Amino acid sequence: MKTNIRFLRKALKMTQLDLAEKVKVTRQTIIAIEKGNYNPSLVLAHKIKKALKKKFIEDVFEL
Repeated sequence: MKTNIRFLRKALKMTQLDLAEKVKVTRQTIIAIEKGNYNPSLVLAHKIKKALKKKFIEDVFEL
């Protein structure tokens, strides 16, 4: 799965740690998702979308 997390996170001047703390996961989890090594659950994907101030999950994740 492709993600736009890194681009969206940087646009908000947010670090990986900032995002991880907002969605209550480890920084390593955010790194793995950004690299495409881990597919988040639907619940986590929704939390990430909300933290990145996007309306749709499709704005953050692509199949």
